[in-house]
Amino acid sequence: MSETKNHEPRTASIERKTNETNIKLSLNVDGTGVSQIASDVHFMNHMLDLFTKHGQFDLHVDAEGDIEIDDHHTTEDMGICLGHALREALGDKRGIKRYANVFVPMDEALAQVAIDISNRPHLEFRAEFPSAQVGSFTTELVHEFLWKFALEARITLHVIVHYGRNTHHMVEAIFKALGRALDEATTIDPRVKGVPSTKGVL
Repeated sequence: MSETKNHEPRTASIERKTNETNIKLSLNVDGTGVSQIASDVHFMNHMLDLFTKHGQFDLHVDAEGDIEIDDHHTTEDMGICLGHALREALGDKRGIKRYANVFVPMDEALAQVAIDISNRPHLEFRAEFPSAQVGSFTTELVHEFLWKFALEARITLHVIVHYGRNTHHMVEAIFKALGRALDEATTIDPRVKGVPSTKGVL
């Protein structure tokens, strides 16, 4: 994937402040896997660190939210900001591979993430977690994060956990696969001339 690294870095910085959350996020698509993730939702900090390392992005997140209510708003808004940053960083998407399909095993769990950087936001989510909680984190928020991420990034995202017994392993496999799939789909392919679509635009 060295072709991508030879291009001008694709970066974006997002700030989102509401009555519920205050988030600052910066993304370098052509990074080296460096993350600085700080939020009160510690499980998501761990997942975003994995996403960054396996995607070879650089990601900085500083997020505060109303976790005295629950983790929902902070998790949702981090997904919104990450999706917005990805869309902005990719610009007109000239030269990207566009598609990717990645399987990642995590011990007994196997996750698959397929991506189309399509400008058509859609999430297809097929995962049944054995537990509704991982520590204090509510696992239904995985779907919430991914849906808001796909919506703001304007990508088609299919997430399938084929099997697993440990909920932590299953979620971890999803985020590792997401990072690796996005790394592949956003890679600049020197054979691609212009935008990889017969429409001429993405």
